Amino acid sequence: MLERSELAENALASLHDEGYGKVFDPQNLNAQTMIFTGGREGQSLNGDWNFCVDLLDTGLRQKWFALSPLSAGERTEPWDYDPYDGETVPVPSCWQMLRDRWYFFEGSAWYTRAFDYHLPAGRRLFLRIGAAQYDCKVFLNGKFLGNHAGGSTPFCVELTAALEAGTNWVMLCVNNTRTSDRVPMKNTDWFNYGGVYRDVELFETSQTVIRDLFVRLSGGNICVSARIDGPATEATFKILALEVDATLQVSDGAAQATIPAQPDLWSPETPVLYDITLTAGEDRVSDRVGFRRIERRGTEIFLNGQPVFLRGISVHEDDERAGKVTTEADIRRRFSHARELGCNFLRLAHYPHHELAARIADEVGLMLWEEIPVYWAIDFANPATRRDAENQLRELIQRDRNRASVIIWSVGNENPDTDARLDFMKGLADRAKTEDPSRLTAAACLINHHSLAIEDRLAAHIDVIGINEYYGWYEQDFRDLQAIGKNSNPDRPVVISETGADGDHAAGPSTGLFSVTYQVEVYRRQIKILRGLDYVKGMTPWILYDFRTERRQGIYQRGFNRKGLITADKTTRKPAFEVLAAYYSELAGSTKD
Repeated sequence: MLERSELAENALASLHDEGYGKVFDPQNLNAQTMIFTGGREGQSLNGDWNFCVDLLDTGLRQKWFALSPLSAGERTEPWDYDPYDGETVPVPSCWQMLRDRWYFFEGSAWYTRAFDYHLPAGRRLFLRIGAAQYDCKVFLNGKFLGNHAGGSTPFCVELTAALEAGTNWVMLCVNNTRTSDRVPMKNTDWFNYGGVYRDVELFETSQTVIRDLFVRLSGGNICVSARIDGPATEATFKILALEVDATLQVSDGAAQATIPAQPDLWSPETPVLYDITLTAGEDRVSDRVGFRRIERRGTEIFLNGQPVFLRGISVHEDDERAGKVTTEADIRRRFSHARELGCNFLRLAHYPHHELAARIADEVGLMLWEEIPVYWAIDFANPATRRDAENQLRELIQRDRNRASVIIWSVGNENPDTDARLDFMKGLADRAKTEDPSRLTAAACLINHHSLAIEDRLAAHIDVIGINEYYGWYEQDFRDLQAIGKNSNPDRPVVISETGADGDHAAGPSTGLFSVTYQVEVYRRQIKILRGLDYVKGMTPWILYDFRTERRQGIYQRGFNRKGLITADKTTRKPAFEVLAAYYSELAGSTKD
């Protein structure tokens, strides 16, 4: 047995030592180790990978990652799993969508594949994984390189030192087990997919590597900041369309400049984008960015100096057949439906969505709210949980802060107003402003149902107060919603970040709860009340499509949240779609927008 082999060393003892995994959890793959990939030509590692679910973490205990490829006749011990042969799965994918027996599986799973590479002298090689749910440990040729925590943000690991000429074997141990100290924690209201579900790529670079590039508008200037790893002492930044050609000095790996310029401003009506480049040493990256101003003054939100009402809808990253895997076609369909609703805005709930979403939103002219999954009862007093949340926020911001479409960073959803939570989320809001002073911050807050007022203490530390309220569904008395309107006097804009009702289009009753007629009535009554609240400057009802969730197993839910305006087939519209579309059409023609 492998537990007695020289390879395993003390693995027999580790069968009874539940601390076996500590050495594999440095979380050293994080925001600091990311590289900027815009304009780089990558080598895809998508495709079939060898695969095995590993409920008992036998692979870490027995050190599967250190096994050498051997035929059965060459082995001296019986292997419990052969990483180099056997069942395969496609990457990207979610394992729940591939086999019925994996549908509710939570635990570790191993991915293995070979790739051939001959790295020229003086060059560097990085592996980038778009997202893996939730903890991903990376091994190359038997060596542990590090791990990443967080199920929805990209991460990079340098392979250079462990790379061998010719054939290399990369192994990933991905674990989606829900725990009380993760972000999100155990209890959520969306499906806990597992796997490597976004693209995996290799990027070759020079010794000098541009790790980050941030370009934004501030006053009448374009502000450029970059993080550069390597021997370069200066960098060159260009926007040919604006005749910008600036030299930036590099000091301690950082470069920045303020450049006078007057670009045409990005907006939903005119989504103007500019090609930019940055060169440092032999490294060169590019991006396509828009410039716009987003700010709040009192209870108003201003885009490029003009007040704007955020006509939105919330969306999950979920598909009836593909799970959490997202394609460009899926995103464009989502945005097309949002446009048909009359939206100029979407809330991407409750975690970072695919990076293509913001790039396409830049192109088509839709504004976005992006957030991290600080959801419900996070372990706010735990420093490790806080480190995880802050890193996910930094990775999201670093990934998407060149996207003009992103106007709001949200730091959480529906958290109880406690001292520990206030300190935790105030810290995240402050971090968002440090990383990116050019956008608004928000959180989806809860109403005080006792006093019937908006009085979350976090509101003083964010720019936009998101309010999740379900009057007509979880709270039946619409008079309470009217009372909240009268009792509240916020000094900043409010966005109704969630409201709605389940409507089972296929098997629901004709009237009453879970009927599509009841869903229509809830929307009509919500709109009637909300149109009279001057401090409400946007709404993102819950939700565009029905989506999968384990916690909802009623006869009219059957494992899905049915609050979508469109069913899970992403085609069939419910009658409430037209009710909201009519309201947004009215708003678009009013002086509010």
